[in-house]
Amino acid sequence: MKWNSCLKSIVLCLCLSLPLGVSAEPMLNINTATADQLAEVLQGVGPAKAKAIIDYREANGPFKTVDELANVKGIGSSTVAKNLQSIMVDEPQ
Repeated sequence: MKWNSCLKSIVLCLCLSLPLGVSAEPMLNINTATADQLAEVLQGVGPAKAKAIIDYREANGPFKTVDELANVKGIGSSTVAKNLQSIMVDEPQ
């Protein structure tokens, strides 16, 4: 009986120590990120799409919202939705 109780305690401790899905990684500012950073962090974005994001940003100025990222050729609303938890916009200083 003691062994069973000890095992339950160990399992409970292990379960409580698991991450709850909250990422501690900082969000990527799409107004200041480099093409390499965009390609590395964003799901569904490789070097070509990352360059398109940079080109759009240079031609149109900083993004005002993350949803505006969908205006970039090759980036759709589904790509934006997949990346909402890792991107942000902040005007460059």
